[in-house]
Amino acid sequence: MRGQAAVWYLDIEILSDGGRRGPGMGRRGTAGQARDDHATGPGGAAAPGPGTPPAPPAPARSPAVHAGGAAGPGVEGGSGAGGLIAQLRRPPGGRDARIMLLGQLLDRTGTGVWAAASVLFFTFVVGLDAARLGLMLGVGAIAGIAGSPLAGHLADRFPVRPLLIACHLLRLAALCAMLVVTRFELLLAIVALTHLGDRAAKTLEMLFATRVAGERRATYQALSRSAANAGYAVGAGIAAIGLAIGTRGAYEVLILGNALSFLVASVLVWRTREPHDPGRLVAAAARPKAEAAPAHAGPAHVNPSGRRSPWRDRGYLRFVLLDMPLNLDDSLLNVGLPLWLVHHTDAPHAVVPAFLAVNTVLVVVLQLTVSAKVRTPYEAAGAVAWYGLFLLGACVLLALTPANGPWTASAVLLGAAVLVTAAELVRSVCSWELAVSLAPGEARASYLGVAGISPSTQKAVGPLLLTGAVMAAGPAGWLALGAGVAGLALVQRRSALRRLAAAPPAPAA
Repeated sequence: MRGQAAVWYLDIEILSDGGRRGPGMGRRGTAGQARDDHATGPGGAAAPGPGTPPAPPAPARSPAVHAGGAAGPGVEGGSGAGGLIAQLRRPPGGRDARIMLLGQLLDRTGTGVWAAASVLFFTFVVGLDAARLGLMLGVGAIAGIAGSPLAGHLADRFPVRPLLIACHLLRLAALCAMLVVTRFELLLAIVALTHLGDRAAKTLEMLFATRVAGERRATYQALSRSAANAGYAVGAGIAAIGLAIGTRGAYEVLILGNALSFLVASVLVWRTREPHDPGRLVAAAARPKAEAAPAHAGPAHVNPSGRRSPWRDRGYLRFVLLDMPLNLDDSLLNVGLPLWLVHHTDAPHAVVPAFLAVNTVLVVVLQLTVSAKVRTPYEAAGAVAWYGLFLLGACVLLALTPANGPWTASAVLLGAAVLVTAAELVRSVCSWELAVSLAPGEARASYLGVAGISPSTQKAVGPLLLTGAVMAAGPAGWLALGAGVAGLALVQRRSALRRLAAAPPAPAA
């Protein structure tokens, strides 16, 4: 988690909407790409990636497409602050989506508070040394890996809303327990439960979005990321006040504030409606099973209960495995850039917060615009190549960063931060869209739960990879990392395109 620059108007706009439709959002402001906000299909889209083959004709839309009144996973509305506010007023999924986005904003605000204060709380209040603190954080990261597939497995069998509420309440109880527990063994279990609930909650939010937003899920994802960035930023600002006071009481207030955010988020989830209607899934899910089942999902993927199992689907597991290194932008931003600046350059340490500030501003301003470029699964697969190019460029800049010359080093590292953010913008759209599109509709929850392993594993392994191997090898390590990720991005692109091509087209409406 990271604290980022605040976007204070998000919660005000969501709260003040009161269920009203926002101002006209008929066309995007991007030159040469204006289209009616109910238009679909890949026509007129910019080429999503280097060497991407033309996508096949868009299948006819199913009448089962739900929510927001539009189909196609593209993003409508203007870019920038005005487009963001307009989309928040009328998000895909209507009232339920608006409430869920507000809940995510409050959830991430509390998470931002905890992310900024947790290490200092365990160090100065609990009294843990560096070794035990590292062990605790490592155990928590490993527990988080199990959260996503567990949530997906349960969501295939139970409604999403009560499961998400349970995750919020689990995290609330765990945080409150930290106020009274002092034994290290118990704290280890509490932190593990917190990470488990956190990853499970994110997976369930993803499932809710696919069902409520339907084929406009990319729009919802862009709005969700903007709200999350705003929440992290506000939370980090609140934490700074408590950390400046520095007393045990101040830390306890910060913990209770995080717990309160989970309580309010659970109440907001309770106010939404469970999307029981299968039509709220993407259009392919509305087809009969014989037609909806992709050609690559044969009988070998079905478990004894008759449900398709992602653990037996080698093609989908290949996607998840390749997606792990394609999430390394997170570790580069939060670990690689700061440590390389501190230990290998004489750039001022004050530049480190600028990495996060640049990242926050670009994500909030550009996420909707980038998402608008990826309106079909084929475009998402093609755009994966751009992720590899952006991360390769960032690694090249890190390798070329001069050891001497603070201003030159600062400029080069800030350029690397821009490229890492560009990779993040692409990844957030492509990974999300492909995780949904490559999964069979009738077992989507289980499949998305397995897909959630990728970011969780990266968070656990990525920092160790950077500190133990890449940075230890110096500039050559960065070049090797960039080339490796770029190569794996091309493999992922080809693999995803083949799987998409193997699926039968949707029948005409």
